[in-house]
Amino acid sequence: MISIKELDQQAQQIVRQAGQNAFEKMGEDYQVDTKTNYTDLVTTIDRENEQLINNQLRKIDPDSQILSEEGFGDRQITNMQGHVWIVDPIDGTMNFVKQHNNFAVMLALYVDGSPVLGYILDVINGRLYHGRRGDGVYVNDKKINQPTNLGLRESLLAMNRTLTLSGNPSLKEIAQEAIGLRMYGSAGIEMIDVITGQLGAYISNLKPWDLAAGRMLAEELGLVVKSIDGRSINVLSSNLVLVATRQVSRDIRQIIN
Repeated sequence: MISIKELDQQAQQIVRQAGQNAFEKMGEDYQVDTKTNYTDLVTTIDRENEQLINNQLRKIDPDSQILSEEGFGDRQITNMQGHVWIVDPIDGTMNFVKQHNNFAVMLALYVDGSPVLGYILDVINGRLYHGRRGDGVYVNDKKINQPTNLGLRESLLAMNRTLTLSGNPSLKEIAQEAIGLRMYGSAGIEMIDVITGQLGAYISNLKPWDLAAGRMLAEELGLVVKSIDGRSINVLSSNLVLVATRQVSRDIRQIIN
């Protein structure tokens, strides 16, 4: 059986290959469709990237399950036993289409429900953020230090548009308490900024492929990844997630409670 270390090396190559494919196709003609509403976009490049990633994963880890955003993985995943790969072929598709910037390729491996490998590729800047459980987190070949444990008043906060405009009093108070509010439109890019200490927290409704890789990297660095009210999260379902320093997490819990 292939080792986790070997899977790590090959998965990095797969993510970079998918990123290169997206970068090369970005300036070409491609089809853009909508899914749940006019802001929820999917392109032929999303689908192409997902098939590329999944096909390669089948070769290196044939007994695994694959959960992927555009439906080319296993149709029914009801448990996290064994190896489960979670794939986001282009995270931030709106940014990919409208800006040609601020989008990512994300991949994670969970083993018996625990995050073991995680990858977020900032495609435009060529930076692969990756980690293996117990081995730390790296950007390309440079190891990342644990972010400073700042509080909410000392930190920038990222929160998605839906939550920002929701009118929820607690979320409004959290946003007002932070030193500033940011909105990038890509879970991957926003979680990169949390793990590198540029943001103190990120709050968003996240589906499995939005969350899986960032959760692995954040937890490896000692950051908090939980539902906003402090409960644990189910990686197979959609969650209102807080990714934050421990102090920001405590500050937010005081506001909510």
